[in-house]
Amino acid sequence: MEEYVLKSDDFLVSQTDEKGILLFANDDFCNIAGYTLDELVGQPHNIVRHKDMPRAAFKDLWKTVKDDKIWSGYVKNSTKNGGNYWVYATVYPMYDKVRKAKTYMSCRRKPSKQEILDAQNLYKTLN
Repeated sequence: MEEYVLKSDDFLVSQTDEKGILLFANDDFCNIAGYTLDELVGQPHNIVRHKDMPRAAFKDLWKTVKDDKIWSGYVKNSTKNGGNYWVYATVYPMYDKVRKAKTYMSCRRKPSKQEILDAQNLYKTLN
């Protein structure tokens, strides 16, 4: 499986509803994950979850954002073609006035090689 290494100016953005269903994804997210916007909207965000990611990471993410706090962490995602990519993600809980519902905005950037190594070592202890 091929690993995609984000460029320094890649900035992936997505928005989900309270259940993690994708409402929006920007071009960088679509292009790197290998999906069109139409393929992503309406799907669970975990469509890009990589099998190496420990459940504990996402349990912590959901607990944090449901408590209206911002979560940050390193995430290994899968691409549509079976590859993968690492991101440093920050997830913001927010209230969407148009939808009149809570949503979550995730912004992701390129992590350093050392940050990825540190995350891999930590995640080995959680699996």
